[in-house]
Amino acid sequence: MAGAYLIGIVFMLISLFVSWRLKSKFKEYSQIGLASNLSGKEIAEKMLRDNGIYDVRVVSVEGTLTDHYNPADKTVNLSPEVYHGRSAAAAAVSAHECGHAVQHATAYTMLKFRSSMVPVLSVASQYMQWIILAGILLLNTTPIPLAIGVVLFALTTLFSFITLPVEFDASRRALAWIDQKGVVTSREHTMAKDALWWAAMTYVVAALGSLATLLYYASLLMGRRD
Repeated sequence: MAGAYLIGIVFMLISLFVSWRLKSKFKEYSQIGLASNLSGKEIAEKMLRDNGIYDVRVVSVEGTLTDHYNPADKTVNLSPEVYHGRSAAAAAVSAHECGHAVQHATAYTMLKFRSSMVPVLSVASQYMQWIILAGILLLNTTPIPLAIGVVLFALTTLFSFITLPVEFDASRRALAWIDQKGVVTSREHTMAKDALWWAAMTYVVAALGSLATLLYYASLLMGRRD
């Protein structure tokens, strides 16, 4: 397990740096008011209407950077700083979450694929680590538990990588819309793009960390077979 812990520590440090960078960028861009003076809530509602979506509500939720789109109850959930904010950061985040709502409304293929994996992964995640631990302990006796664990971990890794195009596409839609509709100036657009890039990097690091761990477990399994 030492190798897995080392991989975990390396990617945890990278993740902490990216998270710190995202928060610092968000804080910086939150202090710069939009020329349009639109709030995150107003931007979200406008983007939804412009895309012909009238059955999605924009609501405020507690926390910082807790923004997300919930397809189950069709709500765009914005943190207070984004919901009430009138900044480049608020514009970027609110439009990004609406990008997910547009994906849902247009049956975006990768989002559908990702959503279809959620029920399986919610069950697998409860037992995966225990199965992998048992597999490592029993490796000299039988490779079967570890093989099962590797398959389950491969599913979570696949989920992480499927998440990437979903997130990048939502940002692409968001940036295109706020630019086209004149929600932001060219300078504000650059800040919004930068904020979304760092947000996307959190998903990239998570996916790469998952892949590195998967390869480690797979190498243990292949070593046993050799």
